[in-house]
Order: sequence, then C-alpha cells, then structure tokens
Amino acid sequence: MKRGKWISIIGLVLALFVINLSSYPQFGFAKDMLLVYSGAGMRKPMDKIGVAFEKKYGAAVNYNYAGSNTLLSQIELTKRGDVYMPGATMYINKAMEKGFVDYEKPIAYHIPVIAVTEGNPAKITGLTDITRPGVRVILGDPKAAACGKIAKKILKKNNIYNEVWGNVVATAGTVNELVVYMCMGQTDASIIWKASLLGTEGKTDIIEIPKKQNCIKVIPIGRLTFSENKKMAKKFVDFVASDEGKEIFEKCGFTSYPNPKYDHQ
Repeated sequence: MKRGKWISIIGLVLALFVINLSSYPQFGFAKDMLLVYSGAGMRKPMDKIGVAFEKKYGAAVNYNYAGSNTLLSQIELTKRGDVYMPGATMYINKAMEKGFVDYEKPIAYHIPVIAVTEGNPAKITGLTDITRPGVRVILGDPKAAACGKIAKKILKKNNIYNEVWGNVVATAGTVNELVVYMCMGQTDASIIWKASLLGTEGKTDIIEIPKKQNCIKVIPIGRLTFSENKKMAKKFVDFVASDEGKEIFEKCGFTSYPNPKYDHQ
C-alpha cells in the first residue's frame, strides 16, 4: 500500500479516536453541556437563551421540549439532566417534594387566553360561548401539558367543565400542537397561553379571559439534584432569571416576574 494511503488511514483513525474521547470529560476534550427539560410553550425564548448562555459561558445547552408532566415523568424515570423548567409552579413543587430540585427561581407568567380562528366566525366573546352546541374546542391534555391542566382548572372554576368537554373534538400533548390546530383552522376555539400565540396574527384572534375567571400561573426554573455539573446548572438558572434572560422572555411575548397585576392568582 502506498505511503499516502497509510497516512490517510492513520489520520482517519486518529480523528475517530479524538471524536470518541470527546464523549468522556475525564480526558479534557468535552466542553460543558447541560440537559434542560423545558415545557414546549417556552421554546422560543429558551432557544434564544441557550445561544446567549453558550456565548457567555461556553457551555452548550441541549433541550428536551415536551409537556410539563411528561417531562417530570421522564426525570423521575431517568434521574438524569441538569435543569427543569415546567409551565407552572405546581410541577416544580412536585419535583421538589420528590427530591429532584434543590434550587429554584420564578421567571415569567403564563397567561391563558381563548384563541379563536381568524375573524372569529363562531362569534366567541368569553368562556360561556365555548359551551354552545356546535362550537368545536381543542384543549391541552391535562395529564401531559400544563396548559391542559390549567384549562381544566379554569373550566371547573367557572362551573362549565362538563358543557365545554362535550364540545372537545381533540386534545393535544403540548401547547405548540394546539397552536398548529388553531392556525390550520381545525377548531373554533382553544384555551392557550397568550405568549404561544405570538406570530400567529392573521390566523388567530385572542379573547382575553377576565382576571376573576382566569388562572394565571408563574413559570419557574430549577436545578436538578442529580446534575453532574451543578455549578454550571446554577449559572443557567440564574441566567434565565437575570434581567438579560427576562428581557428575552419579554421579547417573546411573556410578562416577566414579578408583576403586581398578575400576582395572587
């Protein structure tokens, strides 16, 4: 075999060896990487925050996006990862009770609204209108997504759960799926996080839910107790909770915490 071919083969083997070593931090090749479990409704700001955090601290952020309860089940099953960010404090409280979270901060508010198809052909003006016969409703799955659990709570709070449930034509595992249904015109109405509808103008309209009828929730973020990089995980939590992180949330349609208008729900 010619000398040039041997050099090429040796170079390829060495390259593969280095790539393989990069999976083992003890050899000093891998840079810090965090695994963050995040509710799907926060994907827009969290993607931007991941880029900003890596630029500032040199640590890559790998996200797992899904419904808040689905993520909690994954955390409990695998006991791996660094940070958990569900769509409501009830989930992080459960995680803390199970001993999964040891450091937590509030970030922003999830504000439920009624989303209707553009032009509002069903003429929906409030919650009682989605109880009318023939109105097609799609809700989040309360067993998987925070938006589904909160929608159920809102309907029960206003004593219209059974009537609305009779109009439900489908459920979705994440708020992002609900937004897709709405934009495709496959339903008349849904209860969705307001921030998730940013950018859907021209396809959906928003009907605000009065504060007394609503269940506005705080979005928290917490460090997982079994993180193998606790210092960097804490830095990430603090970064998301910083003015810079909250500004990113604001630009993505969220209201940052704290805000007297939405406290004490």
